[in-house]
Amino acid sequence: MSTIVVARKGNTACIAADTLTTFGDIRLGSDLDVNHSKIQTFGKSYMGIVGSAAHTLVAERAFNDKDVKADFSNRDTTFDTLIRLHPVLKERYFLNPKDTDEDPYETSQIDAVFINKNGIFAMYTLREVYEYTKFWAVGSGACYALGAMHAVYDRLKSAKDIAIAGASAGAHFDTSSAPPIQTQTIKLTSG
Repeated sequence: MSTIVVARKGNTACIAADTLTTFGDIRLGSDLDVNHSKIQTFGKSYMGIVGSAAHTLVAERAFNDKDVKADFSNRDTTFDTLIRLHPVLKERYFLNPKDTDEDPYETSQIDAVFINKNGIFAMYTLREVYEYTKFWAVGSGACYALGAMHAVYDRLKSAKDIAIAGASAGAHFDTSSAPPIQTQTIKLTSG
């Protein structure tokens, strides 16, 4: 899967991601993959999506669809975007919206973290949207990343250093994540 993290400190936010793609037991390293970046740009937001490799191409098209009107400015606009996105995913991209019979809603099958000038956020398969105060991580290496960022948050001065520590821990310990680590940093409107 992946290790993708977001961190904020002072007036800066950073997203960091590993660059490995996996297909079951097969590993496709960044040296063989032209499109190895897991950080995508949508408007003024940087986003990292975990899960199926197909999500990258679908997101590039769907988030630019005129019917979706993607806006990731804050928690509410992101939720509204996800509501508009779901029928587009089903009708145009053949999304299978079923996970289990116990799910209260159809799933959009996408987990992601993102940053923009307003903060650091995550969205999940049932269209849950969270805003975080310090850091967060998604993907198979998330537990390692969260532990690393928790351990270094008070000692490190920059969001970028904290995010790199998290993504690097995931890449070191998770079998579905690997370096090099890529980052994008943005200035926040409020610290």
